[in-house]
Amino acid sequence: MTFDTLGLHEAILKSVTAAGYDTPTDVQAQTIPPALQGLDLRVCSNTGSGKTAAFVLPALQRVLAARNDPSKARAKGQVCGPRVLVLAPTRELAMQVSKAASTYGQHVAGLRVATIVGGVPYPAQLAALRKPLDILIATPGRLIDHLNSGKAVLGDVEMLILDEADRMLDMGFIEDIERIAESLPQERQTVMVSATFAGQVGRLADQILKSDAKRIEITSHTDNHENIEQQLLWADSIEHKAKLLEHLLTEREMQQALVFTSTQRDADELAAHLYELGHAVAPLHGGMPQGRRSRTLMALRNGEIKVLIATDVAARGIDVPTISHVINFGLPMKAEDYVHRIGRTGRAGRTGRAITLAERRDVGMIRRIQQFTTQTIPVTVIAGLEPTRPAPEMFLSRGAPRRDAGRPPHRGAGGYGAPSGRGRPGPGGFNNRDRESHAPRDGGFGAAPRSHFNGSDGGAGGHHHPTGARRHDGDRSPGAHGGGRPADRSGFGGRPRGFTPR
Repeated sequence: MTFDTLGLHEAILKSVTAAGYDTPTDVQAQTIPPALQGLDLRVCSNTGSGKTAAFVLPALQRVLAARNDPSKARAKGQVCGPRVLVLAPTRELAMQVSKAASTYGQHVAGLRVATIVGGVPYPAQLAALRKPLDILIATPGRLIDHLNSGKAVLGDVEMLILDEADRMLDMGFIEDIERIAESLPQERQTVMVSATFAGQVGRLADQILKSDAKRIEITSHTDNHENIEQQLLWADSIEHKAKLLEHLLTEREMQQALVFTSTQRDADELAAHLYELGHAVAPLHGGMPQGRRSRTLMALRNGEIKVLIATDVAARGIDVPTISHVINFGLPMKAEDYVHRIGRTGRAGRTGRAITLAERRDVGMIRRIQQFTTQTIPVTVIAGLEPTRPAPEMFLSRGAPRRDAGRPPHRGAGGYGAPSGRGRPGPGGFNNRDRESHAPRDGGFGAAPRSHFNGSDGGAGGHHHPTGARRHDGDRSPGAHGGGRPADRSGFGGRPRGFTPR
């Protein structure tokens, strides 16, 4: 099957070909035809499957069809809302969708796309909303702001797309999404894309989709990620994890690494430590100003940054094919977040490695991850950095066999991990791991003034770290809060080697 058999407009096909694609992925092949028919869709697909193009291409077709319909002609000078509205959980994902729309719509004459997200001044967004629009991509919180002010006109929306709906609900956007859906015409097409339709996500789908909505399931949390080698390394302590990480980052096959921490403070302090060791590194989290986050992502894509230290929310939507390693320094709050994390590598047909560094107190979360994925993560060691105690017995072969989550270990692997920081999600669905005010448990990077990495007091570096005082991960999600500047014992100055913010 090729794209030209799916019924797409010639201008879209020309753009797809120019982008270097000729064969659709499974999710694209199964989603595009019913989407072109105008059906409501429940698309269950994980990141990295090509899901963005699966809804962007039908959205562009909808725009072209409206232009050729005399009954939908727009009067000159009239303020008209978008034909297509896309909701995304984070700024980064919204920008990724916007880039895809521009790429696949490059041969659609006069295509008008606007992105409305938090962390960006209102005047520029208001100017965009006053102009005729084809596609509007927004985070729910910022769009609600414009709805409340009467600046967002949504009466012309013919197609509503919810990308990563499960993540938006996790972040507490359920009421915002319901309010936005109520503001749209009843006779519209709605497409929901999510990694799961269980629980609250399924109830929302029942509420906003038509009763005859088509279900498309391409992947599930039990995917074995055959192109990703998963490994588990046990560490005796936080210092041991740091040594494992340092070893891993010096391996020849490491192109770029995405390292996950449990808190924003951990991200800053770990970045400071690695910077002092000479790595081209930068943190990425919701406490950083939007401009700095954007420059960091650009530097990552340009290859100026080799190691990105990120929190779960900030890393959503990152699509950089050259990320060869994902390292779980701090374990995720939820087992399903593990699947989202490792999906940041092994993209665009490449192979990748996902390495989890765990201490004995993380046994419970490792068990939940393996139960959720129905896979056993192979345990490996690095010669010279072996843990002093054997792996917990619960991970030895016994009982019913499970699928192996990675190829048989043939080489050493390493990584480092912060304390798992497990706990209840905060108000609005935010996990405490990503709040500025959340202090790690004893043994975490910020648990005491003494550094866990170099044995010195006062942190790893000597520069001032200009972190922002306001959260931006979830735009204006309920439960997000500001407060004063976060305590920064790391002293990380935000200028990793090879990356100078402009």
